[in-house]
Amino acid sequence: MQADMTESVHKRVVLHFPGFERMDTQAHHSRFKRTAYQSAKVWDFSADIGPLRKSGSASDFAVVCNGENWQTSSRIYICDHNTLVERLTGRPVSQRIVSGFLSAARVVEQGGLAAYFRHAWRFGLFFLFPFLLVAIALATSLALAALPGLSGLTPWHYLWSLPLAWAFFGAVFLPFSERFHTLHLFADWELAVAAANMDNPILMDWLEDCVDTVLKALDEDADEYVISSHSMGSSLATHVLGMVLERNPHALEGRRVVFVTLGGAILQCALLRPATRLRRRVGLIARARDVSWLEVQCLTDVIHFYKSRVVALSGHPDAPQAGLLSIRVKHLLSTERYKKIRRDFLRVHRQYVLHPDLRGPFDFTLLTTGPFPARSLTDFSKLDFDRLSTRTPAVRHSERLGL
Repeated sequence: MQADMTESVHKRVVLHFPGFERMDTQAHHSRFKRTAYQSAKVWDFSADIGPLRKSGSASDFAVVCNGENWQTSSRIYICDHNTLVERLTGRPVSQRIVSGFLSAARVVEQGGLAAYFRHAWRFGLFFLFPFLLVAIALATSLALAALPGLSGLTPWHYLWSLPLAWAFFGAVFLPFSERFHTLHLFADWELAVAAANMDNPILMDWLEDCVDTVLKALDEDADEYVISSHSMGSSLATHVLGMVLERNPHALEGRRVVFVTLGGAILQCALLRPATRLRRRVGLIARARDVSWLEVQCLTDVIHFYKSRVVALSGHPDAPQAGLLSIRVKHLLSTERYKKIRRDFLRVHRQYVLHPDLRGPFDFTLLTTGPFPARSLTDFSKLDFDRLSTRTPAVRHSERLGL
């Protein structure tokens, strides 16, 4: 990324599709403020974060970042799918377990498991892990419940074996499994199957609302339009941007659009056989002349398809492929902080949208609110920012911006 001021972005519009997290728009806004505060300290600039503004189905806020020789104004739209997450994770445990296993069976039947191990074996293990863990716990509970019969004891002994089995699963296993986010992953796979098959009317309505948000955002004047997505949000963002292009192939003409997938899990859905619409939309985005596509990947993140070419694997080997930026989380964080998170695979996966401790080749705040074009992120150098850096230490979270 060259530090030529003629390439600086003065005004940007961002549409961000978060990952599968139980967070509403207000929570995402608060996290963005915390992340911007810390990133600004690392890079030595100032930032004003405006209040969250709700308009119809869309929520957005303004950000103004200032350096010694630059200023960038950004409008951030949050396309969160928390309503979908809440519906899936707010049900009784028994229903979540049954629905999760049914989704896993659909993934296997639709060719997903074999494809995962073919293209990213670590992701294949990530898929199997929660279901194997729960299956082992259920088998253990059944064994405890059947102990009297297995031991030749009288039926009266079921009075203690059945409560024991219930206590093991409900009071021991479920709290233990929370550290691995097990049932949360069950719900994630339900949404993945729905995004591949496009057979969930609630998801379809949500996508339509997001299409309206994107069209509204594209009407704003800006130097650059960034559509960023994290994890599961990448499949949803692909659907939305693809729907925009299907309905109006000229919708992006004359605009500098950058599609950024952070730890993107598009292939989680696209490798399922019924995902024809998703794969078609991958091709539409890849071939759109006004769109630059960038995939940000991390070696130690197991929840994505490291070094895989999502466009080619979606059936478009002849289309322009997404640019790749490979990062290392340990190079962005302090030694102490990295030691705390390195064994939590979901926490490592979430680092794409959180603040760094050190200056490095990637920063979510710089991507969405900084002075450099997002399409040039693959060439970013710390020296480029040093030439524009400011000595202003404070970060001001202003609630009075109305940009």
